[in-house]
Amino acid sequence: MSAERSTVNALDEPAFRYSRRGFLKRAGAGAGAVALSGGVGAAMAPRAVAARSATVSTSPTTFGRIFPNLPPFASATDAVRAALADLGKPGGLLDANDDLSKGPVLLITDLGLSANNPNNPTHTAGTTFIGQFIDHDITFDTTSRLGVTTDPAVSRNSRTPSLDLDSVYGEGPVASPQLYDPADQDKLRIGFGGRFEDLSRVDDGTNTAIIPDPRNDEHLMIAGLQCAFILFHNNAIDWARDHGYKGASAFTQARQLTTWHYHWLVVHELLPQIVGQAMVDDVLRNGRRFYKPRMREGFIPVEFQTGAYRFGHSMVRPSYRANLRGDNGNPFFGMVFDPAGEGQSDPVDLRGGARSPRRFIGWQTFFDFGDGNVKPNKRIDTKISTALFNLPLGAIASHDTPQALPQRNLLRQLTWSLPSGQSIAGAMGVTPLADADLSELQPYGFQSSTPLWYYVLKEAELVEDGLHLGPVGGRIVAEVLIGLLQSDTASYLVQKAKWTPTLTSAGSSFQMKDFLTFAGVDPASRGQ
Repeated sequence: MSAERSTVNALDEPAFRYSRRGFLKRAGAGAGAVALSGGVGAAMAPRAVAARSATVSTSPTTFGRIFPNLPPFASATDAVRAALADLGKPGGLLDANDDLSKGPVLLITDLGLSANNPNNPTHTAGTTFIGQFIDHDITFDTTSRLGVTTDPAVSRNSRTPSLDLDSVYGEGPVASPQLYDPADQDKLRIGFGGRFEDLSRVDDGTNTAIIPDPRNDEHLMIAGLQCAFILFHNNAIDWARDHGYKGASAFTQARQLTTWHYHWLVVHELLPQIVGQAMVDDVLRNGRRFYKPRMREGFIPVEFQTGAYRFGHSMVRPSYRANLRGDNGNPFFGMVFDPAGEGQSDPVDLRGGARSPRRFIGWQTFFDFGDGNVKPNKRIDTKISTALFNLPLGAIASHDTPQALPQRNLLRQLTWSLPSGQSIAGAMGVTPLADADLSELQPYGFQSSTPLWYYVLKEAELVEDGLHLGPVGGRIVAEVLIGLLQSDTASYLVQKAKWTPTLTSAGSSFQMKDFLTFAGVDPASRGQ
């Protein structure tokens, strides 16, 4: 028996293949930098060549629908667009009206400054960004236009519809060599920010991150997660070599270990937090009722991509403590986005695309390491943190207006001709919210036929007190994420359903804090 097969076999090895298919390249930023090709118009997203993973087991490359026979919630008229824009405007119905003038510290410590934006005692602050990381792993729409009716079936998804971490690995060491360490091509490239890890960046004055998906440098939290996944993989390479894996089999084993630990976190930590354990158990035990792709044919439905999964925007805090001692020995607090940071080399806010010694994440703020430093998320409801109503253009993949995130989300409902929340509830056999529950929408005429994104937020607020998604939003999210795993022959749910995490002593209790510890970015490893 070969050394590779006689080792501690953490999990069965899939037949990964390296391809030489197209990869997102940034014009003018060097061979390693990733961004988008094509011009950016006022309302047109940039076009990009899809970065297709060599290991994905799902085949569809466009978006699709779960409920193709339901009518849109409204016609895409100028009057409807204007109503949606008014609903989502700064200072409008969705704005939590956080007092941003008080600064990032008081917005965390003085709850009265965010009276309309309550904390969620069941989530830590990191839950938001794990959800965003997953979104960036499975969906990237680079062709549709805000508020302009588009057929999902002809709209290319530039991510693979699989939880395969193509947003980290690209197409692998052969086809995406710029992502890998030239000194050890089984390992991913990692940069140094002056104190701790940073994304590898192009040395041309732009600080462009060398990663498969430019969105994973939108802000410090998502960039920090990208770094953590890179370091987890690199440490898994060391583990594989220590356990007898050699050559290409070490990379294969490390990638699968990293991916399966990630899958575990989705099923056993994130989903119970955002949809409730009862919904997770129902989908796993009784099967998916509405999202039913065949094996190898998982796809991203627009009811998920634009309707339900954007619930995470409601959980974002206006400000965060990025770390405890990074700012000349003091905590580094910042707004998630602040217009004052525009053009600064070391921005005052937490936007990405910059490098300095203080720009790293101390994860004890975001996940519970038992030291009393963790902070909570915001509840899932119809109040969005005020900081999200004036996004930097650099944080918008298409670099276009409007800059208010709720306006963008609402206009997306027209882009895909999404059904109303009420009609999807009816199709699911769920009692829909009553008009009286949505009476604030009466001036817009949406109380009886509500944009799905707004409906999902309101449902969570009224039915589950904002602690997690309700029956419509929760089922869409649970069925799609579990369905992507169950239709992917490379996932642990298909290959070895009873597998439990192996790289730490946590076993079946493995959580994100254990993932970060194995990656070496936990508070104890950093000494702070």
